[in-house]
Amino acid sequence: MEIKIYKHYVQYYETDKMGITHHSNYVRWMEEARVDFFRQIGWDYAKFEAEGIISPVVSVNCKYKHSTTYADTVSIAVSIEEYTGIKIRFKYVMSKENGEIAFEGNSEHCFVSAEGKIIPIKKEYPAFHEAISALL
Repeated sequence: MEIKIYKHYVQYYETDKMGITHHSNYVRWMEEARVDFFRQIGWDYAKFEAEGIISPVVSVNCKYKHSTTYADTVSIAVSIEEYTGIKIRFKYVMSKENGEIAFEGNSEHCFVSAEGKIIPIKKEYPAFHEAISALL
């Protein structure tokens, strides 16, 4: 399965007084793209929650390379850097329309139940495990 690039259009309210996208928005865009990634593989967040899976953020790493501004179209490529069945790390590359990379980062997540218990995905959710494994 090929994951489609997620597109975000920079909104005016996402910029600062200098017209530059505020740095905090890139983390939000990571989440938008990750939610879209899961939707594309058939496991959107509504399905996660219905199955009793919560996927909290364990860590985030950001590298800002070039600024974006209001009305820019930012293409966000999401891929899996690592998957253990307990944790997953996503890589994000955000590019401007001219191909210039604006941002690179990653986020790491675990899978837990509503009670906070770690979920071994391979054992308890083999269909989800297969969907993720097929992308590695």
